[in-house]
Amino acid sequence: MIADDEKGHDLDLFCVPRHYEKDLDKVIIPHGLIMDRTERLARDIIRDMGGHHIVALCVLKGGYKFFADLLDYIKALNQNSDKSVPLTVDFIRVKSYCNDKSTNNVRVIGGDELSSLSGKVSLISDIVETGRTMETLLSLLSECNPKMVKVVSLLVKRTPRSSGYRPDYIGFEVPDAFLVGYALDYNEYFRDLSHICILNDQAKEKYKV
Repeated sequence: MIADDEKGHDLDLFCVPRHYEKDLDKVIIPHGLIMDRTERLARDIIRDMGGHHIVALCVLKGGYKFFADLLDYIKALNQNSDKSVPLTVDFIRVKSYCNDKSTNNVRVIGGDELSSLSGKVSLISDIVETGRTMETLLSLLSECNPKMVKVVSLLVKRTPRSSGYRPDYIGFEVPDAFLVGYALDYNEYFRDLSHICILNDQAKEKYKV
């Protein structure tokens, strides 16, 4: 859990692209910590779901980096432990943001083939804020009659706007701030940032559409 009063880390302590140096307040989750936590999530998934077929569903675009790293760790565990998880992958794209605001309109793109999903489904997300986007996806998946749906989210945001939804696996619980990096974006910028950082107000205006 990342506390609301977490001071974070100075940008000078990390390798941050020069074109973003003036856009960020601080590093809140360094890349190394993300990787360690993701490895533990992979171990928990293998422990709970080992032996069952999983269709790993990547939520694009913000979830692609977490998805790739998590699957790399699961693959390594498959090769080096007694319990393993057969994996296939699929992709879906979701859009619910305008600038720094989560809208009430959740657009799902690429869900036409979800009817082919069966067995266990591990739904990979990037960040759960209000929970409405995930609830929409779960409703869509339920129409496909999977045996089980498990949600793993790298981040869950503490916010009064939350619907109360909680994923099955959580990487970090974070304050109600706008976070970028590690594939999380602001109008498509900052996906190329390795660490998860807090965006400053100047940057919100600079990259506003």
